[in-house]
Amino acid sequence: MKRGCFLGFVSLILFSFSAQALIDSDYLPNNTQFRDDIPSPSQVIGAPVGEWHVRHDQLVEYMRILAAKSDRVSILETGRSHENRPLLLLTFSSAKNQQNLASIRQQHVSSFGQKSAPDQPLVLWMGYSVHGDESSGANAALLIAYYLAAAKGEAVEALLDNNVVLMEPSINPDGLARFAQWANGNRGQQLVADPNHREHQQPWPSGRTNHYLFDLNRDWLLLTHPESQARIAQFHRWRPHVLTDFHEMGTNSSYFFQPGIASRNNPWTPARNTELTAELAKFHAAALDKTKQLYFTQEAYDDFYYGKGSTYPDAQGSIGILFEQASSRGHKQESIHGVLNFSDTIQNQVTTSLSTFTGAQANKAALLAYPEQFTAQTNKLIKDDKTVGYLLSESQDASRFAQLKSILQQHQIKFSYLDKEVSVDDTVYQPLSSIFVPLNQPQYRLVKSLFSERKSFNDNSFYDVSSWNLPLAFNIQYSPVERKLWRNIPVNDEQNASAKQLTAIDGKDAYAFGFSWQDSNAPKLLYRLLAGGVKVKIAGSDFAALTTQGNISFTAGSVLIPLALKQPDNLESLLNEGAAQSEIKIWSILSGLTAQGIDIGSRDMHGLKTPQVLLVGGEGTSQYEVGEAWHYLDTVVEMPVTMTDLSRLPRLDLTRYSHIIWVSGNYADVPEKTVRTLEKWLSAGGVMIGQRTGAKWLADKDWLKASFFSQDEIKRAFSTTDLNYADRNQLAAKRRIAGAVFDTQLDLSHPLTFGFTRSHLPSFKNSTVVMRVPKTPFVTVGRYTSTPLMSGYAADELQALVSKSASIVANSVGKGKVIAFVDDPNFRGYWRGTRRLLSNAIFMSNLIATDQP
Repeated sequence: MKRGCFLGFVSLILFSFSAQALIDSDYLPNNTQFRDDIPSPSQVIGAPVGEWHVRHDQLVEYMRILAAKSDRVSILETGRSHENRPLLLLTFSSAKNQQNLASIRQQHVSSFGQKSAPDQPLVLWMGYSVHGDESSGANAALLIAYYLAAAKGEAVEALLDNNVVLMEPSINPDGLARFAQWANGNRGQQLVADPNHREHQQPWPSGRTNHYLFDLNRDWLLLTHPESQARIAQFHRWRPHVLTDFHEMGTNSSYFFQPGIASRNNPWTPARNTELTAELAKFHAAALDKTKQLYFTQEAYDDFYYGKGSTYPDAQGSIGILFEQASSRGHKQESIHGVLNFSDTIQNQVTTSLSTFTGAQANKAALLAYPEQFTAQTNKLIKDDKTVGYLLSESQDASRFAQLKSILQQHQIKFSYLDKEVSVDDTVYQPLSSIFVPLNQPQYRLVKSLFSERKSFNDNSFYDVSSWNLPLAFNIQYSPVERKLWRNIPVNDEQNASAKQLTAIDGKDAYAFGFSWQDSNAPKLLYRLLAGGVKVKIAGSDFAALTTQGNISFTAGSVLIPLALKQPDNLESLLNEGAAQSEIKIWSILSGLTAQGIDIGSRDMHGLKTPQVLLVGGEGTSQYEVGEAWHYLDTVVEMPVTMTDLSRLPRLDLTRYSHIIWVSGNYADVPEKTVRTLEKWLSAGGVMIGQRTGAKWLADKDWLKASFFSQDEIKRAFSTTDLNYADRNQLAAKRRIAGAVFDTQLDLSHPLTFGFTRSHLPSFKNSTVVMRVPKTPFVTVGRYTSTPLMSGYAADELQALVSKSASIVANSVGKGKVIAFVDDPNFRGYWRGTRRLLSNAIFMSNLIATDQP
């Protein structure tokens, strides 16, 4: 859609910088003429491109001006980032095509996968700077947009007459803004190339991540963030033939473009995809040869994980291409190849953007034919597959199941509901709490990867994770359905209308109110009530109570609101609002005398104060893990969390906090005086929560009564006998766990597991942190099973070390508690099955006995 609101003041922001305009054009093909009525980037941002790092607001301003001034450009705000910055998608095509853009898109999408007419337009998607501190892409986007909007000549006119170019000028606005502020704020009039200069040393957190410190280039599949959700919606709305993903890498590198390492491609990606990528690569090579640039291909990077920008398209019948430019990480920096200027990095991104256009047009017939070939091959795979689909069920946690279904829907994955009960492999699937995901659908390849339990790989080196199994991530019961059972699966596209509906609370004769802890939204509801001044009790054991609808069973961890305690005058309003927001049933309990189990006034009903949580971050800690914990508690539990830098810890009054969270980090430099203060706080009743190396630090201080395998012990588990020099990388790959799913067994009687209904819990492991089972009884809450690997790759030696080791330990220190998670329970905001362990560690820690032997 056009944005004409800027026309009235364009004259106020245009500058008469003829020299700068020439500099802009110098990035672009020689002798290109431009329309006089369309401003160049420098005329709007007030400086030549590359002199400063463009701010996101400047980028948006320029793109909107182009859309207002050029009849080749339309612009769509697809959403907003966490920091409320606009997410833009620009569409470039000829003026004639712009008038018929809706019909062009509809015809393209409806015929995708079918035989294409030779004159059908290619749809090319240009994506820049998903990592905010890799800003050469976003700055290059200014120039490519200017070229497409204003350039004259046969080349650009042929491109736009016969094709559609989509552009995301900045995929990560919040990270780009953070980095631009840092780089520009530390730039002097005299540029400093010394790598030690402050400009080149970002503080914590870096601009790579988004607002919540997540890597958005891992979120295409997971869809945790609004940036990714908006992007995926537009991807499926357009179904591009080619999608580019522009990045940066280490300063001492050169330039990379795909194809990557062939042996590490996702097995569900057709070989033809790699062949077409290689054909396009010839044009990138020719363009970089012409400008005498160093580059490499078929090294370092792979196309295995479908959650990245350059790989997600590969599962859809599109061609995804990764570009990596050596980074100046500022305006000018020394490298092993000489001084690397920011303008040089922008130039290479512009060069390969243009070579993408040239290569795509030269291979247009092949690119138009590929979706049909992809679909035909997919249909054959469907026909030959002995599995016809997957049954999934979750009866106790409707919120978590709804989140899984939402991810399926956003990926255009079809599923159906059951009409009646079905049994598969001794598991009963009920119609109100089950779905069936068929394999006979266009998203077959993506579905197969989402349900993969593969453990063996031709190449065991992984750039990223080796498994992202969706039902395991969500801890959802599922079963593959063989073809012979297909006719026994009665399905319906609509959910059974008899699903439970929430009704307003009737507190007329209530003695107390209560709700189950099993739904994932229960922590949010509990915190909302605590923040509203509601007095609650937590059930330490199961019980059954008389309600307005008869006797109802409540499991341990259930939340009780006794009217015997002084409650807010607007209690029923708070309960009804909370129940509606969380979609959790709150029961009116009619008597303190229960039908079974503990009574409402039992000493095993535990009081709970509003938690005050301190999250330790800053230099020395993992920004990703800090962000994951913050994101979960802030956006899901809706709990305000105090984040502090590790360096500020000695200056804090810890008595105002009830819990401290320690993620992976290097805590060796915590002053001894601060350690003593922490120990005093802990003994007085504080709760320490540590994960991964954060948990190991708690053990190093003897607060956690457990020990860990050292890295030397882990290395010694691998034989190096008869290895050659060439084997060193393979050995290094075997010694790490890049990301795989491991089976853990929970003690369901322990307060940290309240709300879990199955003793087996899939846990995501992407480290070699291994904790021994403590000899002290009652402190081991979870442990890995004897054969723990469920999906993904881990060397046999590591599997043996992890086997039967501890996954969760909790012990007391004085009046306080120490809780340790070997793995990250909030991994990428995707591992929904384990993340409620963190809320349990906060809300249920008071129930852990302090008199452990």
